[in-house]
Amino acid sequence: MTRKYVVIDTNVLVSALITRNESSPTVQILHFLASGNIIPVYSDEIVKEYNEVLRRAKFKLPESIIINLLKDIMDNGLKVTEFAQVKEAMPDPKDVVFYAVTLSSQDKNSLLVTGNSKHFPEKPFVVTPSELVEILKSNN
Repeated sequence: MTRKYVVIDTNVLVSALITRNESSPTVQILHFLASGNIIPVYSDEIVKEYNEVLRRAKFKLPESIIINLLKDIMDNGLKVTEFAQVKEAMPDPKDVVFYAVTLSSQDKNSLLVTGNSKHFPEKPFVVTPSELVEILKSNN
């Protein structure tokens, strides 16, 4: 399987960690991440958002899971420190960093996986969890 560089929107991680459906696309993405088929692309700002959102009381996520997931992303991922300028208007300012990091890593053909496609410009590299799973499976 070809390894893919992927910027993972926070909603994908939350969905994967709170669902009871073990075969859901978001859970499959976590499996691809754990097996090294996905190389996470991140920035300090993205990790900070992951940290804050995953620790929200309403999700009731065990601290060990959060720590291990963030460690896995930072240990095995590609950190982006210089960002491409985002020229498109975006409805949620918090999403700009995810898009900017994806633009900045296009030399790696990186994808942005999100459950909120409407929050991002329509681009071939912005995919849903289901689309990413299909892309990864078709690269076998």
